[in-house]
Amino acid sequence: MPEEEQPTPPAHALLTAGDPIKNASAILRYALPINNKPIRQVQRNLELIAEALRIPGSKSLGPVSKAVRTATGIVTNQRNAILADIAPAKKDEGAALLDKLSAQLGEFQAIIDAKDKQAVPIKQRECLETVGAIEEAMVKGFPFEVPKEYANRPLLKGRATLEMLVSLSETPEGPRDAILTLVLDGYNAPVSAGQFVDLVSRKFYDNMEIQRADGFVVQTGQPSNKEEGFVDPATGEVRRVPMEIKVVGDKEPVYEINLEDLGRFNEQPVLPFNAYGTLAWARAEFDNNSASSQIFFLLKESELTPSGANLLDGRYAVFGYAVNGQDNLGLMKVGDKIKYIKVLDGMQNMVNL
Repeated sequence: MPEEEQPTPPAHALLTAGDPIKNASAILRYALPINNKPIRQVQRNLELIAEALRIPGSKSLGPVSKAVRTATGIVTNQRNAILADIAPAKKDEGAALLDKLSAQLGEFQAIIDAKDKQAVPIKQRECLETVGAIEEAMVKGFPFEVPKEYANRPLLKGRATLEMLVSLSETPEGPRDAILTLVLDGYNAPVSAGQFVDLVSRKFYDNMEIQRADGFVVQTGQPSNKEEGFVDPATGEVRRVPMEIKVVGDKEPVYEINLEDLGRFNEQPVLPFNAYGTLAWARAEFDNNSASSQIFFLLKESELTPSGANLLDGRYAVFGYAVNGQDNLGLMKVGDKIKYIKVLDGMQNMVNL
């Protein structure tokens, strides 16, 4: 791999072990800085439905019904405990969302009673989206202070949703455009996510080609000029992005050093490389703080290489996930063009932009 490409590890480094959460949206829900047991129990019961659906035929509807009934009981009987953790400025929004979830669970039970197994995953996704919105309404301010050496940079202090449009040159249906939805997590990677939103706002990636697509990662972000990354007009120099990794249980991220160098290689990042379409900064292999503009999406078949002890975790900085349209990543080829990346929601969470 050419040195100037800010390499990600070779294919053999993607071998993993364990049985973690592999769904990007679920990872993002658990990554929220909240601690409300009832809503987490609702979330977990609804997520378990995916496993129940693997049971052949209508036999799966029994476990699905049990999960929905359990979630309904929690929402009904522990409503006050859930609402108690809603941020003061979002009390009305939280109550409305909880009412919405209650109605959705009622609709869900009707689908189960009608034995409409095909409608189950659709309603499950709807309910989990509402659960995620309730959990986001529980976040009370930003959870930590960004170190002063990075405090004046573009920072994402919350979440942002982006849309990425790529022109695919070759698919089974012929050439076509593909839309991906990305969610960036500034609660756990405010510097990393903020730098990316800043580049997106500058249209840095618009009309840029996919530069690596080898079945393990899809990578882009190398400028067409001779520079190694984004040259900040304010300084005339390449702007670097420091290593930033938040570990489960820590109050704030670790900066400028990877977990292996810290002797914490067995600890789990809040944003792991568990999901197809995990988004991270590419960097030089032996320089933690050499990232600038090159990004990569992780592609791997989770059933063949199950995550949990991923050698990428703690060595490369994740700041988001593709949550919709991620299957298109596997169709991308070198030379396919990114027509645009744009922010759909979350600019209100940016500072210093």
